[in-house]
Amino acid sequence: MTATQPSPPSSAPASASSVPLHTPVGAERLKQLDDRLYPLLSLLYPDQPLSDLEQRLNQVVAPHLATSAPSGDRWDETTMLLITYGDSLVESPKDNNGKVIPSEECQTPPKAPLKTLNEFLNKNLNNILSGVHILPFFPYSSDDGFAVIDYRKVDPNLGLWEDVEAIAQTFDVMADLVINHISSQSDWFKQFIAQQKPGCDYFIEADPSTDCSQVVRPRSSPLLTPVETQSGTRHVWTTFSADQVDVNFANPDVLLEFIDILLGYCRHGARFVRLDAVGFLWKKLGSSCMHLPETHAAIRVMREILAFTYPRAAIVTETNVPNRENLSYFGNRNEAHMIYNFSLPPLLLNALLRGEAKHLKTWMMSMPPAPEGCAYFNFTASHDGIGMRPAEGLLEGEEFEQLVDTVKRFGGRISYRSHGDGRQTPYELNISLFDALKGTVKGPDQWQRQRFVCSQAIMLSLEGIPAFYIHSLLATPNDNARADATGHNRSINRHQWDYDVLCEHLADPDSDQHWVFNELKRLVQVRRQQPAFHPNATQFTLQLRSSAVFGIWRQSRDRSQSIFSLHNLSDHPSSISVSNLNLICTDEWHDLLSDVRLTADTQKIKLAPYQTAWITNAPVLH
Repeated sequence: MTATQPSPPSSAPASASSVPLHTPVGAERLKQLDDRLYPLLSLLYPDQPLSDLEQRLNQVVAPHLATSAPSGDRWDETTMLLITYGDSLVESPKDNNGKVIPSEECQTPPKAPLKTLNEFLNKNLNNILSGVHILPFFPYSSDDGFAVIDYRKVDPNLGLWEDVEAIAQTFDVMADLVINHISSQSDWFKQFIAQQKPGCDYFIEADPSTDCSQVVRPRSSPLLTPVETQSGTRHVWTTFSADQVDVNFANPDVLLEFIDILLGYCRHGARFVRLDAVGFLWKKLGSSCMHLPETHAAIRVMREILAFTYPRAAIVTETNVPNRENLSYFGNRNEAHMIYNFSLPPLLLNALLRGEAKHLKTWMMSMPPAPEGCAYFNFTASHDGIGMRPAEGLLEGEEFEQLVDTVKRFGGRISYRSHGDGRQTPYELNISLFDALKGTVKGPDQWQRQRFVCSQAIMLSLEGIPAFYIHSLLATPNDNARADATGHNRSINRHQWDYDVLCEHLADPDSDQHWVFNELKRLVQVRRQQPAFHPNATQFTLQLRSSAVFGIWRQSRDRSQSIFSLHNLSDHPSSISVSNLNLICTDEWHDLLSDVRLTADTQKIKLAPYQTAWITNAPVLH
């Protein structure tokens, strides 16, 4: 194996106190880890000499070994994240008159975008959001970062490792481990082309005549890509694109490489590690090559290793698939610490466009509580589009088509996936969520801001950890010019803000950015103080008579606080009978967001269009 250890960071927070390998404690900890990994490695590599593999694995793990696991929860009601690219905010050099200086005329290098991001975070979101998911910040060749050239370096166009570490001083950083594939421009793949070690053994080859019709595909590009190598034409497995070549985890050296990379991220300050497209990880001809037992075993290996090295770190799986498949990544509380709640975005969008809670309520009622020590990762928008596969079985027929048509009317674009029989169906809705909610199925209206904030309030109310995509937090509209320039539908929701321009918008009371940003910060500040909004607090879906109102009941784990979270999904006023909520008559109830108090004479709770009410029995804390 050729994995190299990353150098220790200059200022990254320590995740755990390390213990030398050649001490009784270190040796005992490694022995415990070996015992826990043995059955998993036996499943993955039944034909490999495991003693040799364990020895090489110990060499990778030893420099990161922790003395013991810390006590306490990994998260609480204050845990909320921002999702952003490292260069979603950029500062252009300007002259004394505020005019942008062309790059060829600039005498000083531009400010690193990661430094700009850190400035924005500390100025606007310190003690509001707890963490930030920085989308792939490594050198890359395509797919806006998801074709990684070198996992162990920061893209020099974004900054340095020290910039990531600086952010990690104040915010919990989530880093992407793009685990299924690597760039065709990487050293590993160049070694494959030259048929040199180690890269020549790191990729998956197949005969082009092989029947691959059962393989699940997220894209319509060919599964196998011909490549000219020193030993002739080879056909390599490329699930996502010809530039994103799938790595071969059936080779244990690949697993060791990625464990080394994972631990390096944690040493540089990452608190959460997102396993991108992990459902595709293991390949087996004659199967769908999705969610195979070996994939789940590989995730368990990584979780076990983190427990012995960076025990406060958490694994997040990214599997944009139907809900039942997604839930499998909790395993038996031994795989992902968090899973993306992929069904939420399409069902929430549909509910607000139609003004009814039916499908959202049905889905919520089917969702089991996250297992102990695990949590849902809730989001309403991301750098990708709104995936439609997670809505399969709920949104179908005319209703599905109406959702797609409405998104098109509001300036969105549609991405399709191919089926084995040649059919193509909508796979993803590409649109800024702020623009997606500029109206309803009836057309645009005056409620865009309120409707949008309602969508975020629902996310903040649900069991799990909320995450705001930066362009939701900033009410960014569609960037059609960027989508046209790149030729990629997803670019419509990947706007790059000039930081000075953004600051002007945020300071302008009449702008969408000012209104939405400040209203969302207000909601977050209230939420942070409510134990009933702990990610693992009890949740029940309310059975309300009004189809326009979506309601859930949350209760803190010590049962000291209840919150009835009520959301009017429609463009007309709605009301809820107090008797329908079964409020405990001995408690005093009030709305956390409006400070309206319920009295013995209160019979109905009235909600304006798209209004949220958080009715609680706890004292007002804000």
